[in-house]
Parts: sequence; C-alpha cells; structure tokens
Amino acid sequence: MSESDSTRSFRVQLQSLFRLHGGQLRLSEALAKGINRYQFYQLRDEGLIEPVSRGLYRLADLPPIENPDLVAAVTRFPHAVLCLISALDWHGITTQIPHQVHLAVERDARLPVLDYPPVAGYRFSGRSFSEGIAQVTVDGITLQVYNPEKTLADCFKFRNRIGMDVVLEALELYRTRKTFLPGKLMEYARICRVANVMAPYVEAKL
Repeated sequence: MSESDSTRSFRVQLQSLFRLHGGQLRLSEALAKGINRYQFYQLRDEGLIEPVSRGLYRLADLPPIENPDLVAAVTRFPHAVLCLISALDWHGITTQIPHQVHLAVERDARLPVLDYPPVAGYRFSGRSFSEGIAQVTVDGITLQVYNPEKTLADCFKFRNRIGMDVVLEALELYRTRKTFLPGKLMEYARICRVANVMAPYVEAKL
C-alpha cells in the first residue's frame, strides 16, 4: 500500500471512530484505540477535526456548536450540575444573561475554576446536591442540570448572592411558562431548607 493510500485509510478509520462517538472524541480515547498522537494532530492540522475544549475534538464538518460555553464547561467538569442562573436560563425562566457558567459540586469536591468560559462554582451537600438532577444532551454532550423546581429552591437558598429580584422574576416566569407544581416546589424547598422562606411566595402564586 502506498503512503497516500495508507494515509487515506487512516483518515477513514479515524473519522469512523469519531462518528461512532457521535462526532466527538477525546484525545485520550483515540490513544486508547491505538491512534497515535502524531496522527491525531495531523488531522487537526489538516482541518478535518477541531478542538471543542481541552482534550476534546469534533469533526469539522458537523453543524456549528450552539452552546460552546456549556460544552466547554461540562467536558471539563462532567460531574458538576448546571445550577442557579445557568439552569434558569436553560429552562427559559429568566431574562438574565449568564455571564458565568454556574455549576454545583458536592460539598467535599474542589470548586470548578476555568478561565474561559468563566465558571462560578457552588458546593451543595447531601440531597441538596443529588436530588432533582436531569440529564440532557447539548451538542452531542450529556449535561446534568437541575429541574426547574429544584433550581427555584436553590435560587431562594442563594437569594443573597443572585438577588431576590432575579428569584421572584424566575418564580413568575415558571408560573406562566411551565406547569405550576406547588407541591413539587415545596418538596425541593424542604430539601434545600428554605421552606419557610419560600412558602409565602409560592402560596401567593396559587
């Protein structure tokens, strides 16, 4: 086989490997499959693959990434959960534009830090971390995000950091744009230990 045939065969092999992984592949995964680093970077230099975030690449002929900041943050911190204003934005119940990606981690975990996109990390403990997590797909990447009701309870808990006006706007947008579930809201309010604070505002929306 000539060198050009060998190169062509390799390109087909690596592109097939990318497609098996939904068009995106980590360098470490490629190395584990027997692809050497030089071959991998050769494809990058030829413009056939492009970086998404550190260590993660995608086929260049895929549609443009719609949420590059979320993808970059999630690939760096796969065990974190999208929370607070970022989760409100995901669910369409805020007019705020997140200037950071808000991520929750378990109490004993290191807070996520990233230069770009900027990340704001929060430590949650016990059930306040583990309850209410939904898994969604963003640009081919699995993302963890708190459901709307858990997000609202978290916002009441962190109201001094994000602003009560933001919290109350989110509650009203939740009432008008989602199925209003006061029982579910109060269930998460109890988990987050903000039931006494949250109850009057929920009752006012009934």
